[in-house]
Amino acid sequence: MSQSNSLTAYGWLSIAAALSTIALKSYAYWLTDSVGLLSDALESLINLVAAIIMVIVLSVSARPPDDSHAYGHEKIEYFSSGAEGIMIVLAACSIAFAAWERLWHPQALQQLDLGIAVSVFASLINLTVARILIGVGRSRQSITLEADGKHLMTDVWTTVGILGGIALIAVANRYDRELALAHQLGLAGWDVLDPLIAFLVAVQIVWAGFQLITRTVAGLMDAAMAPDEVREIIQVLEHYAVERGIAYHALRTRYAGARRFMSVHVLVPGGWSVQQGHDLLEEIESRLMDCFDNIDIDTHLEPIEDLASWEH
Repeated sequence: MSQSNSLTAYGWLSIAAALSTIALKSYAYWLTDSVGLLSDALESLINLVAAIIMVIVLSVSARPPDDSHAYGHEKIEYFSSGAEGIMIVLAACSIAFAAWERLWHPQALQQLDLGIAVSVFASLINLTVARILIGVGRSRQSITLEADGKHLMTDVWTTVGILGGIALIAVANRYDRELALAHQLGLAGWDVLDPLIAFLVAVQIVWAGFQLITRTVAGLMDAAMAPDEVREIIQVLEHYAVERGIAYHALRTRYAGARRFMSVHVLVPGGWSVQQGHDLLEEIESRLMDCFDNIDIDTHLEPIEDLASWEH
């Protein structure tokens, strides 16, 4: 199986998980009439749309460079993350609206024990798939897989918060009934926690959406590689500068999806032969490729004695 097909297979895994959790969480909402669980189900719907986009994006980004796309197709991954970020923000607005309505018209929650059990099972599915996607995304340098895994992980923590609040409502209402105080508290006593928790979920989801959008914009703007990665490149170049008496400048880096790009000018003694300079660049590039799984390196050779070589 090719790398493209294998990564796409993980996308299908994410789709299957999203469909399962949508069904389970919708059933939990139907059982309990909890707006918090409704918000959780809506977020799972976003997960499904994001997973479908991810499958398409992974298929396209894995295509080799061609005459029309000499630098590859990896930037399409930002379409996935950008679309997911926008959908997350829209879903959060829907959740906040539903929570606002329920806050002013609270309702008693029903069958909480069964609803919580169903949601816990759905959350375990998300947790398992999220750990798989994050692990594979990091090992295979796929930002799309890793981002989707982290989004699922956010969904897990969202569910944990919602279920914690619902469990508190269930315990509190049962305690109230035992003390015959329910008529004094009314629905606004404990059930108001449900829409309040939904509001908190909406805020958390908005934050996750803006983070994805910010990351998308950085990638489309050709942001530099991560600082620790740039330091790793500089360490390699400094090693050769000390050992071989060379110099370098005009180091530039950027990333597109899982693919990294860098260019650098390497200055060597003018008396070197073309073969000596070429061999050095090959050695430097090989050393850098050992540091990164997926990087395109463009080196430019110049004589160190020529002042024009230092102009950039």
